[in-house]
Amino acid sequence: MLRRKLYLAVLGSLVISTGATANTFVNGGFEDGNSNGWSVGQAQRSGVATSALDPANYLNGQTGRSAVITSGTVDPLAGAAVYSGNYSFRVEDTTTGGLLSVLSQTVTNYTDANIFFAWKAVLENGGHTAEQSAAMIIKLEDLTAGNTIINRTYNAGAGGGSVDNRFSQQGNFFYTPQWQIEQLAIDQSLQGHDFRLTVLATDCAPTGHEGYVYLDGFGAVIPPPAVPVPATLALMGAGLLGLRFSRRK
Repeated sequence: MLRRKLYLAVLGSLVISTGATANTFVNGGFEDGNSNGWSVGQAQRSGVATSALDPANYLNGQTGRSAVITSGTVDPLAGAAVYSGNYSFRVEDTTTGGLLSVLSQTVTNYTDANIFFAWKAVLENGGHTAEQSAAMIIKLEDLTAGNTIINRTYNAGAGGGSVDNRFSQQGNFFYTPQWQIEQLAIDQSLQGHDFRLTVLATDCAPTGHEGYVYLDGFGAVIPPPAVPVPATLALMGAGLLGLRFSRRK
């Protein structure tokens, strides 16, 4: 009887401690192979200026141009399109048309030590002004405090003044060749708060130039680095064999 009471007491304490932790991220790394747990949307940009783009206006539940991306997919500019695991998510498609797409998820009562996520972007420069160019918006908001903690807002405006050193340029494109890893440390002042991650990607307003963003690894623990795709592994192996052969000679 005493053992049973002790067992129940321990079990009860575990249940209480589990209930006090944060709501878990729902499919944050997209490892279910879908966008379950995320709010989505898409729309025509319809000439809206970059500074006037509000992601909340486009979370209409529509999708089709955005997509879950499988491991091994290589973007012609940005490279590996999955950071870790088997899947990532591409916000907006890789063609033109003056269109935009949005992805968003909220976690509540957050008590884990960190929030991590990773992103890559491709923005085509059509010679437009910053207000008309292809663009991206990534925001991690503290809904409890009512402020934005991480804000990555870039566009492909002529001259390259609307991007930073995260981006490389090839021809008319600004792109991030490396995954950009974002981290929010949850200190005592942020414990138990509600947070929302939102990603918007848009073509240019005049419709002729593209913009899209890859997102992966939204969670409490930083995922391990992406495994090289098979072609990359083959090249590495060939290089090592060649080095070994040359040494033997």
